[in-house]
Amino acid sequence: MLAFVGNPAPADASQVQTALRSAEVRAPQRFLGTGAPESSSSSWGLGFGGALATAGASAVALRALSGQAKRQAAAQKPRFVPVTSSVRPAAAGGFVRDRLVACRAQLSEAEVPSAEDADKHIEELEATAKKLVGGAVAGVVFASSIPGSVEAYPIFAQQNYKEPRDPTGKIACANCHLASKEIDVRLPQEVLPDTIFKATVEIPAKYGKRMQPIADGSKAQMNIGAIAIMPEGWKLAPKDRLPKALKKQMKGLAWAPYSKEKPNIVVAGPVPGERYETMTLPILAPDPNTQKDIYFDKVLMYFGGNRGRGQVYPEGNQSNNNQFFAKQTGTVSAVEDLKVSILKEDGSTFVQEVLPGAQIVVEVGEKVIKDDPITTNPNVGGFGQAEKEVVLQDMNRVYAYCAISFSIFLSQLSFVLKKKQFEKVQLAEGF
Repeated sequence: MLAFVGNPAPADASQVQTALRSAEVRAPQRFLGTGAPESSSSSWGLGFGGALATAGASAVALRALSGQAKRQAAAQKPRFVPVTSSVRPAAAGGFVRDRLVACRAQLSEAEVPSAEDADKHIEELEATAKKLVGGAVAGVVFASSIPGSVEAYPIFAQQNYKEPRDPTGKIACANCHLASKEIDVRLPQEVLPDTIFKATVEIPAKYGKRMQPIADGSKAQMNIGAIAIMPEGWKLAPKDRLPKALKKQMKGLAWAPYSKEKPNIVVAGPVPGERYETMTLPILAPDPNTQKDIYFDKVLMYFGGNRGRGQVYPEGNQSNNNQFFAKQTGTVSAVEDLKVSILKEDGSTFVQEVLPGAQIVVEVGEKVIKDDPITTNPNVGGFGQAEKEVVLQDMNRVYAYCAISFSIFLSQLSFVLKKKQFEKVQLAEGF
């Protein structure tokens, strides 16, 4: 079969035979089979089947040609292009193979990548796309698992204070939580080495009724938090050693070390105050027999308990959990949303803006003096701290105390018995 590109078909059979001979001369020898030439009619029949295979392979190859190869092909003059060879191959498989080799040679001459290279490149693109999709999914999951902005008390102290307790005795939480509230701490007076005991921190408040403003000004229930500062060597009890009864009392409360360098300082919260009004802390006492610089002695422990949000951020700016006061003396001329306009005596107007959360209590026409309250006090929480003493007791001391007490008891008893005996002797002798 012959194909004519750019010119019309030949008028007679002689022109067809001439075109076939010229195509055989121009065909490269490396594209030819090993068989002997046959008649034109047989070549015509065999060439028709080969043309279909060649056309299919050529369609795949032409898709991979670059734009430059297309422009070069378009720039060439119209010429006669033979689709098949007039030489019959030794076998049908060899015929298809020669056509594929010819297509590969054409791709190589046009500097176009082979089909295998193109497949490999597409596989790499698919693998990269799968990685990108997987990374995007992981990023979405990670972003969704990140908590929001932390507005809780322990994290502020952990980030800004290496030592949570000042030399004056004040715990760093009091720098942001200005209001003072009492807490109740209970723990044993004496403990033995390498034993677990519990400390109970009670932070009382009417959590069911009292609500606090959050960042947007709406009301929400109060959260609470606590901190325990223990001497070095004392630490949070490991979970695998906690008794079941103590785990039940903790109600799932999680305590965490204040920092890696300070395992003896632990914090908890923020947690709902209505559920964890009484917080249970399991403590593991140290063993002086196995740890250095630990002695059987009386130690001090410092506890702090906080309820509600703070009034000052670590940067020094106020939160909306505050009562605001007038900054100028004058007459209230306007109250718009969170802005209070004060007309001063000199005729100028001072505009003071408050934060959402508190309720403005002044009205238009009311006279105010500097530092007078212009809003209610939304703060219902506060911070409190306490100190407790614990004795790390040695059993040998207990045994020695028992022995001394028993010896004193025996000596006193012997004195009493001797006195009774002496009195009986005196009565018998008539004294």
